[in-house]
Amino acid sequence: FIGIFAYLNYHVPRTRREILETLIKGLQRLEYRGYDSAGVGIDGGNDKDWEANAGKIQLIKKKGKVKALDEEVNKQQDLDLDIEFDVHLGIAHTRWATHGEPNPVNSHPQRSDRNNEFIVIHNGIITNYKDLRKFLESKGYDFESETDTETIAKLVKYMYDNRESDDISFTTLVERVIQQLVIYTLLKYHRPRRNIFCCSLSRVDSTTCLFPVEEKAVEYYFASDASAVIEHTNRVIFLEDDDVAAVVDGRLSIHRIRRTAADHPSRAVQTLQMELQQIMKGNFSSFMQKEIFEQPESVVNTMRGRVNFDDYTVHFLCICNFLASLFYQTRQVLEELTELPVMVELASDFLDRNTPVFRDDVCFFISQSGETADTLMALRYCKERGALTVGITNTVGSSISRETDCGVHINAGPEIGVASTKVKGGLVEEAEGGKEVIRIRAGIKGEVEGVAVGMGGPESAIKGGGQGEKKIKEITYMHSEGILAGELKHGPLALVDKLMPVIMIIMRDHTYAKCQNALQQVIARQGRPVVICDKEDIETIKNNKRTIKVPHSVDCLQGILSVIPLQLLAFHLAVLRGYDVSFLITIESHRHRQREYSYLP
Repeated sequence: FIGIFAYLNYHVPRTRREILETLIKGLQRLEYRGYDSAGVGIDGGNDKDWEANAGKIQLIKKKGKVKALDEEVNKQQDLDLDIEFDVHLGIAHTRWATHGEPNPVNSHPQRSDRNNEFIVIHNGIITNYKDLRKFLESKGYDFESETDTETIAKLVKYMYDNRESDDISFTTLVERVIQQLVIYTLLKYHRPRRNIFCCSLSRVDSTTCLFPVEEKAVEYYFASDASAVIEHTNRVIFLEDDDVAAVVDGRLSIHRIRRTAADHPSRAVQTLQMELQQIMKGNFSSFMQKEIFEQPESVVNTMRGRVNFDDYTVHFLCICNFLASLFYQTRQVLEELTELPVMVELASDFLDRNTPVFRDDVCFFISQSGETADTLMALRYCKERGALTVGITNTVGSSISRETDCGVHINAGPEIGVASTKVKGGLVEEAEGGKEVIRIRAGIKGEVEGVAVGMGGPESAIKGGGQGEKKIKEITYMHSEGILAGELKHGPLALVDKLMPVIMIIMRDHTYAKCQNALQQVIARQGRPVVICDKEDIETIKNNKRTIKVPHSVDCLQGILSVIPLQLLAFHLAVLRGYDVSFLITIESHRHRQREYSYLP
């Protein structure tokens, strides 16, 4: 999910400045997921009476980072920031462009008309938005953006304009709109003149279950990630698919668009097992660096209660990752230990192929957040066919953890850096040596920094391990490829020359001889190999100028230890190239790349 945040104060006096600061801080807590624009929607006007301001919703939107939005907010001359509101609702959003380029018009919130009668912030993609847009345009509704989200706002307006009576509830209106959408998403609406906030996923029928709230002061925080609310409260309600949450006169109610016999009639208030310090950088320069160095602790937390180090028995062992590249590494270990075939699938491709699934299959679903849309749809696909489903996630209470038959919470702690690092370490279960094997020695940090200096040119392309190429690609914006040693000679070797850095993982396992052959082929073509190897492999260290040494382990897990120096290498390359490693797909990154390269007209 991209960032969604909202704040409602009911009979809790707050100045507009405090409200905006809360919204901006909420978006800042969600920045790590990547975005290219941001916006907020608040009650405009400078009357203390909320009802008087209800028809004056003001949208403030900006291309770029949340910091740019904050600066834009403070430039608003017509807003009295010191006015105090007893009741107020503000919504905020960070957008990663899918339909329409990043600009203020395409940013969220999107509006129904120039009077801002309805405004919407939305995560996901509406697959039938073109048909809906064509229909609404035929009815005289004008569109100003290129987004699919504006279709929702216009459709709400259309339904409201064509209502049977004036006493139609906003919840009913939302349900009717959602029935028209082909969508897997999270929606949030704000209707002027009534104190309502609405969240929804999915579509069809209607019943309700109510959370009664006494007539008293109350604050509500709505967010797409727990990290945005933990500094305000640790008491949360997780919405299920087909839920619509509405707040009317301070009372929260949960409505079901579609109700089945198995539905639980209520949503429990849960306590987040998270602390504010877990989402702070501390003494590290970035969240990515912090999380790389937290991996020793996260691995031990993952194994706690599952591995007995006294007699080396495993109570529940599961080695896998939501990134296919690391899953390919662990697949070999699983097949060796279980003597069962293991297939690795990308969720999006799995669904596109209508892959055959049978009742005696066991399907693992891996997601750091537990909310990855493609993975969730693949999970439901497999459940419909009777397979046993196992979830592996870092987020307690997530959709994957709730919907699978059983699963593992890896206890790696919150991840704020865009590159999932602790989760990778946490999914690698080392049954001997524990924390000491995975611990990053001070020497590795120096070795990696030295190697990175020689690889950071903008003209560089890099060949390396699968996990490394993904990290380098998403953090440094350098082209990289992950290639099996045996496949190097089938095409990629033709690109190797004296300018080509090649990261090679050479461990003392059954592939050692094949990897050494690949190394000699790179050297013969004057390539620039950087070898990640076992610290006890004296021969490899002696014969290569640039090496990064990792601790010795059992052969089937030795290659997995290379993940840590690859993460560090991606981090230092990004820093050397001037990128902010805390964010993905930012406007600054695109501008930087445009300066480095020229394109054909």
